[in-house]
Amino acid sequence: MTALDTRDRQIILALQGGLPLDVSPWERVAEMTGMQTDEVLSCVADMLRRGAIRRIAAVPNHFRLGMVANGMSVWDVEDDRVADLGRQVGALPFVTHCYRRPRHMPDWPYNLFAMLHGTTREEVEAKRADVAALLGSACRGNDILYSTRILKKTGMRLHA
Repeated sequence: MTALDTRDRQIILALQGGLPLDVSPWERVAEMTGMQTDEVLSCVADMLRRGAIRRIAAVPNHFRLGMVANGMSVWDVEDDRVADLGRQVGALPFVTHCYRRPRHMPDWPYNLFAMLHGTTREEVEAKRADVAALLGSACRGNDILYSTRILKKTGMRLHA
């Protein structure tokens, strides 16, 4: 774990509620921290480089966006092909998360996970069929686990 200095902590405290919804969000963060905008951007870049933070990204609430049929599709893919096929699945425009996970045999044979979102389950099932077509004969089985509620999504939290 990389150490945070005073400026790092100020920036994280300013950002932990989300990047300000403003045409100049980094200027707002600079105002909140008493720094110059270029200093804030330099510190953020340094924290990314050091691994103190992993990324700056939007975290959409899919339910609020009308995407109420959200399913984690799980796939039993040949181990020698999962890395390549996983990259292809992850590149599909409708896949928001795609990653490899270990199998837990005999009850859980799935090693590739891909999150699919849609306004209806039928839409998600159509996307699942597209993934199945891409995987072809390298896939021995699949399932889909639908979300029943949205979990609170938060980034790093510090106490002042």
